[in-house]
Amino acid sequence: MTFQESETVELKAIVVEDIKKEIIAFANCEGGKLYIGVQDDGTVSGLDDPDSASLQVSNMIRDAIKPDLTMFLHYETLTVDGKKIVAVDIQQGTERPYYIAKKGLRPEGVYVRQGYSSVPATNTAIRHMIKETDGDRFEEMRSLEQNLTFERAGKEFAERNIKFGQAQMKTLGIMTQDGVYTNLGLLLSDQCVHTIKAAVFEGTNQNQFKDRKEFTGSLFQQMDDVYDFIDFRNQTHSSFEKLRRIDRRDYPEVAVREALLNLLVHREYSFRASTFISIYTDRIEFTSIGGLVSGVTLKDVTMGISVCRNVKLANVFYRLELIEAYGTGILKIMDAYEGTGLTPQIETSDNAFKIILPNLNAETEQKEPDNTDSKSSTEEEKVIALAKERGFVTRKEVEILLGIGQTTCGRLLKQMIENGLIVQEGKGKNTHYCLSK
Repeated sequence: MTFQESETVELKAIVVEDIKKEIIAFANCEGGKLYIGVQDDGTVSGLDDPDSASLQVSNMIRDAIKPDLTMFLHYETLTVDGKKIVAVDIQQGTERPYYIAKKGLRPEGVYVRQGYSSVPATNTAIRHMIKETDGDRFEEMRSLEQNLTFERAGKEFAERNIKFGQAQMKTLGIMTQDGVYTNLGLLLSDQCVHTIKAAVFEGTNQNQFKDRKEFTGSLFQQMDDVYDFIDFRNQTHSSFEKLRRIDRRDYPEVAVREALLNLLVHREYSFRASTFISIYTDRIEFTSIGGLVSGVTLKDVTMGISVCRNVKLANVFYRLELIEAYGTGILKIMDAYEGTGLTPQIETSDNAFKIILPNLNAETEQKEPDNTDSKSSTEEEKVIALAKERGFVTRKEVEILLGIGQTTCGRLLKQMIENGLIVQEGKGKNTHYCLSK
């Protein structure tokens, strides 16, 4: 019997640690045979105790290789030239990629057969094997990163008195029954690689930035941080109906919350590109990667019909009472604007889904004067007339009188002070304006 190394044959004189790499490589590719007791040049050196060698290899595979590969190996003791050798037949596994447990699903832990050698697999090759084995559903696929922590997720579960141990992780799909973290686990972990980028613009286009930030960490961390970022800029404007003061924020809090949750839960995470939130003076745009799920139309979405892309992720958010029944988010957004005269818009493409929330107070701001001398003079006359009648005026009274926003009103009052028409008296809430003497 002649022995020669090839793409499907590996020779080893004795049992060594490198045998793990050879077995993994064969299992990840087309299978192969490992002969123990044969030198690299094909010379049969033999083994003193072939049974012990077989047991040593079996224990090594059981303890050091994941997922379980034992069912795909067959051991046989052969006698060649009067010497005992062990032949290990390795079949291609059904749960590829196989890897060294201590190294994880990374190139240094995953090996493939290349020519006569076993070499580290590329990240692309690893992803390809995962996709072939686990299917196309991203959240159920095994994560390439296995060194994960769940400090932020643990707090989220603890706040709702829900257990978050290994058993619960397996039930939710955060890890497999073999204890391997899935991509769902990656999304909820502190090491999540997907981010949200937010930007604030001056005006109604992207010509001038006011602020920008990228949010990282667990999806729970991103959820809280992004909401705070928007909420800080969600200003409150006041108006009066007779003696009654009415406060209205730029954006309904319910609409902001549901748009953000939609961004997190329904995103296509198989793409690494960030999702975007753009804040303009007249609107907020939530742009999520991934268009509508196949078979669902925009009309279906606006009617409350939902086909969830990330079923397990949505289930986690549902368990934590962050979302209610599937498909209610868009309806809640629409309901939040009912009676305002403004309607949120939804735009879709093959690879993106955008929710546009209009600024409820932008219409007032758009009524600001064009700052021509004649119009400014007319407004000043109205302020002077009111001040004569009442003895003084406040900024809020001027806003209501002229139908202008806070910024424009402040600019007008400052101009009148500089022109010597009025003087400012009092401080803070007691600030008011009187005619110059």
